[in-house]
Amino acid sequence: MNKKCIGIMASVISEGTLFSSTFKAAGKSLPRHPVCYSGTIAGNRVIFGISGMGKTNAAHAVTVLIERFSPSCIVNFGIGGAYPSSGLKVGDIAVAAKEIYADEGVLLKDGLHSLKVTGIPLLKIRGRSYFNEFPVDRRLSRQALKASGSVAHCRSGVFLTVSACTGTGKRAQELVEKFNPLCENMEGAAVAHICRLYGIPFVEIRGISNTVEDRDKGKWDVALASENCQKAVIQFLESGLELDELLSKERAGR
Repeated sequence: MNKKCIGIMASVISEGTLFSSTFKAAGKSLPRHPVCYSGTIAGNRVIFGISGMGKTNAAHAVTVLIERFSPSCIVNFGIGGAYPSSGLKVGDIAVAAKEIYADEGVLLKDGLHSLKVTGIPLLKIRGRSYFNEFPVDRRLSRQALKASGSVAHCRSGVFLTVSACTGTGKRAQELVEKFNPLCENMEGAAVAHICRLYGIPFVEIRGISNTVEDRDKGKWDVALASENCQKAVIQFLESGLELDELLSKERAGR
C-alpha cells in the first residue's frame, strides 16, 4: 500500500495515551482547533485528534482534522457502554456496523420517532437522504473486527450516539427494544455524519467500559477498556489497509 495519512480520533486524551505518549505534536495547536498528534504506524502517517466530549465537539474536531490533514480514512475510537443483550462484557471490543443518532426525532404520545417523521434529513448528498442513521465503511469494519479479535472478544453491531448517558436499566431496555444496539457512546454518529459529508471512509472501534444498566461505577473498568481499544486500533492500522480503492469508491457515492 502507498503511504497514506490516516486520521484517528478519541474524545479525551485518556482514551489515547498509547498514541499521545509516542507521537509528536502535529504542528502548532490553535485555540479553535483540537489537539492533534502525528506519528507513523505500518509506514503510514497517523494523525491522532482529541475532540472533546459530545457530538458538537466531535463534529468540529473531525471537520478540522479532515480540512487540515486530508486523511484517507477516519477511525473513531474510545470507550463505550454495552447493552445487556449485546453479549459483551467489560474489556471486550465493539466495532460499529452503523451509527444512529438515538436522541434526534419527534417525541409523541407513543414515544420517540425518528427524524423521518419531519421529512427533513440531517444530510442529503449524492442522491441519498440521511436522517438518524449513518453508515460505516463495510470493508474497513470487517478488517477492524478481524484485527480486534486478536486483542479481546469482539462483536460488530449497531452503535447508538446519545446526548445523555443511559444510567437506568429501564432506559437501557427501551433502547434495546427500539434499536437492538450493541453499545452506546456520545460522539460516533456525528463523526460518521461528517465523514459521509466529505466522502471519507469511516470505521468506529470501542472498548467496553461498562454494561448499560442502573449506573454503578464500581463495576466499570475504564482503564482496561481504553487499553484494549487502543491495542485493537493499532492491530487494525498494522493490518494493511487498502485505502486507494476504498477512497475512490466512497467519493463516487458507493
